[in-house]
Parts: sequence; C-alpha cells; structure tokens
Amino acid sequence: MVLTAGGIAAVTRGRIVQGDPESRIGPVSIDSRTLSSGDFFVAIRGDRFDGHRFVSEAVARGAIGAMVAEVSAMPGALDAEPRRPAPIVIQVEDTTGGLQDIARDVRRRSGSRVVAITGSAGKTTTKEVAAEFLATRHRVFRNKGNLNNHIGLPLSLLELRARPDVAVVELGMNHPGEIRTLVGIAEPEVRVWTNVGDAHLGFFESADAIGDAKAEILEAPRASDVLVANANDPRVMSRAGAFSGRLVTFGVDTPADVEASRVEHRGLEGTAANVRTPVGEVWLETPLLGTGNLANVLAAIAVALQFDVPLEQISDGARSLRPAYHRGELVRLPGGITVIDDSYNSSPSALTRALETVAAATGSARKAAVLGEMLELGAHAERLHQECGRAAAAAGLDLLVTVGGDAARALSEAAIAAGMRRQSVWHTATSDEAADVALRHIRPGDLVLVKGSRGIGTDRVVERLKVEFA
Repeated sequence: MVLTAGGIAAVTRGRIVQGDPESRIGPVSIDSRTLSSGDFFVAIRGDRFDGHRFVSEAVARGAIGAMVAEVSAMPGALDAEPRRPAPIVIQVEDTTGGLQDIARDVRRRSGSRVVAITGSAGKTTTKEVAAEFLATRHRVFRNKGNLNNHIGLPLSLLELRARPDVAVVELGMNHPGEIRTLVGIAEPEVRVWTNVGDAHLGFFESADAIGDAKAEILEAPRASDVLVANANDPRVMSRAGAFSGRLVTFGVDTPADVEASRVEHRGLEGTAANVRTPVGEVWLETPLLGTGNLANVLAAIAVALQFDVPLEQISDGARSLRPAYHRGELVRLPGGITVIDDSYNSSPSALTRALETVAAATGSARKAAVLGEMLELGAHAERLHQECGRAAAAAGLDLLVTVGGDAARALSEAAIAAGMRRQSVWHTATSDEAADVALRHIRPGDLVLVKGSRGIGTDRVVERLKVEFA
C-alpha cells in the first residue's frame, strides 16, 4: 500500500510545510534510535518526553521526513543536507492524533478483517492462540508483545500496509475512554471480551467500574460485527446485551455457543475437555495450563469459527500450542526442578488461577512460589494481597517468597496466618534478593511458580534459576 505525503496530510488534516506531496512515505517510526534510512518520523509528545527534541537525530539517521506539531520547536532540524533532498515536513495539530489517523486510514484501505481483544486477563494468550488457529487458513498479522495502547495499536495497524487477510490485535486500558479510542482506530469486525478482573483497580472505584470501561468494546458496531463474550463472567454478560451486532459466547461448564464440558485437569500436562460448537463437537487437548487458559482457547475457537477454520484443524492446532514468553511457560531444569514462568505480569484474579494450577499439580517433591507485588491496586492493595496470601496457603506451598513493598509483605503475613510455617515464608524488597532466597532453598524435584507485576521484575528470578541450575 502506497502512502504519500499529500495523502498523509489529507487524512491528518495537516499541512505540508516542506516537500513534494507526491513523495512516497516509507515505514513510520516514533523512535529516532531505531529508525532506518527512509523511515518517516512522528514526533510524539507525552507526559515525560517530547519527540520534537529528536527530529534532528532522526533526520541525521536518514529519516525521509517528520510529522510535527511545532516547526518552531526545532530550528534547523529539517534543513536539507548536501546531496539530499530537504526532508518532508507535515505539520498537524496533535502528532499522536495524526498517527492514529494514519493507522485508521491504512486499516480501512487494507481490506483486512480485524479481530480486537480486550479484558483484564488473557488478552495476549487469546490473541496468540487465535492467530495460530487462523493461520491454518489465512494470512494473519498479530501485534507484537503488548503494543496495545493509543500509540502501540496505531503502530501495529500500520503493518496492514502488507494487506493480510486478518489482523488480530489486543486493546489495553487503565482509564475510562481508552478502549473507545482504540475501537475507533481499529474498527474491528470481531470483538473479544475475555473477562473483567481486578487489574488496574487502583485507577477505578470498583470492578464494576472496570467493567463499564471495558464495555466500550461494545460501542458503534456495524450490524454484521461479532462480539465474542465470556459466558462465565457475570460482569461481561450483564453488559453484552447492549451490543447491537451478533453475540457469540464461550464458557467452561456453562451454557455457551462454544462450551467446554467434562474438563480434565492434567496438572503440568495441561487441560482436556469436550468442546461443543455450532459446527460440531471435538475432544480438545492443550498443553496450556489451567482453567483460565482453557477459557482463552475457547475464545480463540469462537474467533476461528467466524473465519471458517475447520474444527478438526483447530483441534490439531490446540495440541501444539505454547504459552507466550513469560506467560505460563513451563521451564524444566536439571535435577527435576520445574518452573512455571508466569513472570510477565500479575493481578489478584490471575494469581489465584495460577495458584490453583500449582495446587492441582502432582509429581513434585515440594511446591514453591516467588510472588511479586501486584501494582496499580490503589487502596485495595492490602486486602487483595491478603486474599492471595490465603490462596497461597490453600495451594499447599512448602516455600513462599514475596517481593516488593508493604502489600507484598501483607501477602506473606496472610499466608502465615492461614497456616504456612513462618520458617517457610520469606519477604524481600527486590527480585534479586528473592532470587538469592530461592536459590538457597529450592531443591531438586521442586515445582516453582514465579509471578509478579511487570514493574517488580520477577523475570530476573527465572533467569537466575536457569543459570544456577543449568
């Protein structure tokens, strides 16, 4: 798909200050450090940074031009160099809005159908599993990592210049209004709502308020649009009726369009279930751990069926699924030590499900957990950490190491109050200290869960374990 300076100026309601309107625009970048020669630089402004300060660097690295809000903010930065044409300059009112306008235009012109996934937990896993199922029949794009906010999503949608059949993206949020903005950019034909949980509860009055914010995924559908919704989540289902498109539900042991029953929990070997769908039934086996991941797979099945992927191909693909990086990865180390690496992020509901998986696992000498503080819980932090401490004790842990501040300490104290021996519970301020404690106490044959909010860095514990027990 060709983008030109004139075309970008038109869709962003900007003006070309310098350069030929017919000039072709290459890849779009917001990072002057990583752009390549010929890229077009967008000078994004944020609370703690201003891309206008780096326009000179971008041009020096070979940027074909830049989108800016203020030309006067960088005198001389866009002057022509010897033997090079003058850089293109497009001035817009707001560069973030301009980036979003370009992405929306590319999305519309691409002809791709878009699947957009939101929820408090399971977005990335659902995205990856849906993309795997769809790729058996279609050319598929999926956004990388968690590029799911008001800047990351537009950058992802710009990749639709390659015109894939389907794009699978996730929509993240921690404040009201964000999902509405992202839906307006992505304009998805299929919307997926995995659940309403307690992640980011510090920014909201209650879980119901989170549900209201997530419900922005329902807004402004076309009559042909589809909502894939979690029948097990009452907050999702109480709001899903407002969707004016077509509703498709998924659920575990509950009536749904895509329904799992006769569930077999196989511990560290994954999960199996009978799955009934509108096009037939299948016995499904997946190595992904726990009921939460089974729900994610069901959501992905519901998506794949909208694109006519045969149920047999879905079942075959489920057997070879692998978790995303640091999201429930099973790491087997010498000496029979097994690590469940779920260190990418955490929330109370997600941690509770992970502890249930540990409780159901068999065959290990002992069970241990290194649990990082769960951030962005605000005034609810102490109470929710205490609840998770009681869940840790109920999971039958032989060793517990908590990481972080007062909230993480509250988790450890609650675990002791619920029956864990004080000698088996440790609290540390940092993940490096937690790794030291874990290395002193973990033994051959142990099962170790590592989980925490991204800002706590519990992935460092996993990496230390890999090195020390290699």
